[in-house]
Amino acid sequence: MPKRPALPRLSEAQLELMHLIWEVDETTVGEVWKRLSARRRVARNTVLTLMERLVKKGWLERRAEGHVYRYSAAVPRQATLGRLVQRFVDTAFGGSAEGLVAALLDERGVTAVEAERIRKLIDKSRRPKS
Repeated sequence: MPKRPALPRLSEAQLELMHLIWEVDETTVGEVWKRLSARRRVARNTVLTLMERLVKKGWLERRAEGHVYRYSAAVPRQATLGRLVQRFVDTAFGGSAEGLVAALLDERGVTAVEAERIRKLIDKSRRPKS
């Protein structure tokens, strides 16, 4: 399978929109604006501009449905978050996953449930991948 070309980095505002779109698979500018404006003040035109830029950058796909455009993510959430975390670990922690985990535990800590889930993820990641 050919490797997808690297997409331009997402700003915080663009990443926030991507999370809203990943949650629903496909949506309109109006639907995203309603959900986003429930969190904070934002103009509908600002949402439209951000979404159109995401289409041009390759992050979103757009299809016409009557007089409305419907938008969907062109890149899966997990692939995007994986790249973001890798870049963060590389730049902020010199490539050390241990440094990231230590900083998380020192600053925030984890609940017993989170700790158990993390243990399972670590065990799974240590198994040979087929």
